[in-house]
Amino acid sequence: MTTPVRAVHRTANPLSVHTGELQGQMNKWIVLALASAATFMTTLDGSIVNIGLPSIAHNFHVGVSGATEWIIIGYLVVIASVLLTFGRLADMIGRKPIFLTGLVVFILGSALSGLAPSLLFLILARLFQGIGGALIFAVNIAMITSTFPSNERGLALGLNAVVVSLGVAAGPTIGGVITQYLTWRWIFYVNVPICLLVLFAAFYFYREQRPQRGQHERFDPLGAALLAIGLAALTLGLSFGQEWGWLSAGTLAALGISIVMLSVGVYVEAHIEHPILNLRLVSNRVFAFANISFILCMMALFAPGFLLPFYFEELRGFSTIQTGLLMTPIPLMLAIIAPLSGSLADRLGSRWLAPVGLAIACFGLFLVSQIDTQSSIWDIIWRLAIIGIGQGLFMSPNTRTIMGAAPRNAQGEASGLLATGRVVGQSMSVALTGTVFAALGGATAGTLLSSPQAHSLPPTSISGLQHTFVNSFHAALLACAIFAALGVFTALARGNEEAVKKVR
Repeated sequence: MTTPVRAVHRTANPLSVHTGELQGQMNKWIVLALASAATFMTTLDGSIVNIGLPSIAHNFHVGVSGATEWIIIGYLVVIASVLLTFGRLADMIGRKPIFLTGLVVFILGSALSGLAPSLLFLILARLFQGIGGALIFAVNIAMITSTFPSNERGLALGLNAVVVSLGVAAGPTIGGVITQYLTWRWIFYVNVPICLLVLFAAFYFYREQRPQRGQHERFDPLGAALLAIGLAALTLGLSFGQEWGWLSAGTLAALGISIVMLSVGVYVEAHIEHPILNLRLVSNRVFAFANISFILCMMALFAPGFLLPFYFEELRGFSTIQTGLLMTPIPLMLAIIAPLSGSLADRLGSRWLAPVGLAIACFGLFLVSQIDTQSSIWDIIWRLAIIGIGQGLFMSPNTRTIMGAAPRNAQGEASGLLATGRVVGQSMSVALTGTVFAALGGATAGTLLSSPQAHSLPPTSISGLQHTFVNSFHAALLACAIFAALGVFTALARGNEEAVKKVR
């Protein structure tokens, strides 16, 4: 009688297995679409708001610098401070509730920002919106890597990178159209209907399968508070260091608080049973060096987007629309290359793709550092395209390595660390290259060249200012190339990810 029962099970299992496989195939693409859509909106929001700052400042009768900067910097400070905490919470309670909550908070923050009757209200609304952005950023990569099998993760991460690139590339254009034909308030309102669609789709279609965790696992409020204060102070000090002065009391206080809080935070995390930051994960060689390479990549490749508008508009006299179009080669090449490099990483591994990609980007940065007042448009475009190719080769394989080095029950924490590294790397990039550019006189020269008084200056003075600007621009980009070169060595130093065991 045992044999017939077994035979029945054998005939029933293939259908159920096939159905489960189909559901799994559908769910992973739905998850990728949801994570990518949310990432696109948060990325787009950042680039659009930058374009709208002059209109916002004019509306509230304030300058673009000073309090208005908190619209951008306050948002980044909040995100940097809570990413690790939200990543850890996602591992404890699941990624879906964190993702849904992030969308709700982001929608409310966007609506409140659009309705802001005063600059202070707008800044507070942006801080609230930053919490939503952090909730989304903390889990979007983990949603993808925990849903796709290891032999498809690189491709999925590459497709997600395409969406991010489109957000970066489209932001200035969309922001310019909105501010020109509508009002700056629609910069925030545009988030609401699209994110509402993503929210409803995620609620009904996102199916999450989480690994079982210990029943007695607890949240670590002390570690969360220490790390949050430390990361917030670090981001604040790096963001305002150049404006306040690197040796000013405010900057030294912010960086000092950061060092103390992060040091105490690491000590606490090393002596607690259920830490926010798993030091065993951070001490994993592959995970650690891949994250360091990613931070160095952000330090190297975020600065061109900060410096090039000054080159295009102040030195070359291009319009805002021309500048926006000339900034697109990097994200467009990234969008083309990232899925290809991710697919290659799935078949060949990430061991060599990441350092080769960063080496190409380093070479591209060196080439861009050679442009001057006479460089043609095409001469600039092909150099920027090389940077985009290198970045596209690096990003997907390196992200795949970071997430692959973390166990399934720590994907949220790994995603939070990755996002934190992005914010810190970008803040350091702007701080360091901006300091080099300003210290060598580039900022002052650019301001004078773009001022109405420039027309009354003699040719020798104009030539001198242009020379100062170009030399400062070159030095800042060469600093970026050095960061990329260091990233090549750290990418090589991580070793073969397949040979290093994951943290358990």
